[in-house]
Amino acid sequence: MFNLEKKVLEDLGAVITVEEVAQQPDLWLETLEIYNKNKEGIEKFIDKVSEGKEKVRIIFTGAGTSAYVGDIAAKHLLLKKNRNLVFESIPTTDIVSNPYLFFNKDETTVLVSFARSGNSPESIKAVDLANQLVDDIYHLAITCAKEGKLSQDLKDKDNAFVLLMPDKSNDKGFAMTGSFTCMLLSSILIFDNDLSEEEKKNNVELITKLGKNVVERDEEIQQFVDLDFNRVVYLGSGVFTPLTREAQLKILELTAGQIVTCFDSSMGFRHGPKSFVNEKTLVFDFVSTNEYTRKYDVDILNEIFENNIAVGTIAITKDNLNEDFKEFSLNENTNIEDIFLVFPYIMVAQTIAIMASLKVNNKPDTPSATGTVNRVVKGVIIHSYE
Repeated sequence: MFNLEKKVLEDLGAVITVEEVAQQPDLWLETLEIYNKNKEGIEKFIDKVSEGKEKVRIIFTGAGTSAYVGDIAAKHLLLKKNRNLVFESIPTTDIVSNPYLFFNKDETTVLVSFARSGNSPESIKAVDLANQLVDDIYHLAITCAKEGKLSQDLKDKDNAFVLLMPDKSNDKGFAMTGSFTCMLLSSILIFDNDLSEEEKKNNVELITKLGKNVVERDEEIQQFVDLDFNRVVYLGSGVFTPLTREAQLKILELTAGQIVTCFDSSMGFRHGPKSFVNEKTLVFDFVSTNEYTRKYDVDILNEIFENNIAVGTIAITKDNLNEDFKEFSLNENTNIEDIFLVFPYIMVAQTIAIMASLKVNNKPDTPSATGTVNRVVKGVIIHSYE
């Protein structure tokens, strides 16, 4: 797919999305450069916020895919030692509809807003509500659009810092791809203080290599999509549990619901959702590198394979598992934390989503033929909050 001529991809309505998935490894290197250029300013900003405070709430927020950025980052940072910062992830859609549940007037709070365009009404309202309801409020906007309303509203504020992602991460296609991975990578580079600057650099270089490897092996991925299926399940543990939600959303979006999806943790899947699986279901599991956790990932894959209830049971894994079920292995022996495997893993899922869209004769660049679902959400009525 990635080797098809541009004219062919244009005719398929896929040229934008294919290019945006394939360019992500280069964008990750650019994201590292942006982080390095802004590191001193970000650290000064966080020092100003946290100095003398017993606790600072860091609330990651966004809508849809941008919310999943926060879900993954917060889970990774849960036990990291970073000053007096406490990490949470709350979607803007929850904040806007239920602000009284999430903001504490007396707690110093940094609202970290993830946004591709920065024009979603929920993103803007979440900032306004935070300003309205929290006395000591600060904002860190990680966004892909310099001219977006979020960036413009916060760029000159004393209590805010705006970090702009690479220009090409502002995806022109319907689905968020490079925007998702660049914003997530930035959050890890900023807040994971357990990593030295050299380790951050080495990890980014490694995921760049692995991401390019995914692009080069798209024919292997196509073999999974060639199976006879109309349902897809994504499973995973730890930071991969919230990643499953993003992975299934790509298929749901790009096929306009023609392929139905399900997601869960590797262990949680048995508790009811396994009922979703039938003879036309592909089951994927993002396998952890943690020796203990991966046993549970492998267990559920073996169980589904031995039940003989799915058309395909497939592990997405760093290295070979040598089990009976199918696998897409990155063939990488270097030690790497699960959080960094999120990046090549999601590229596999993005590739599957494009291929699935084409399989059902949809157009990945403009998948919603009715126009009822939009690249930037429309139709949201924002109500005043007293």
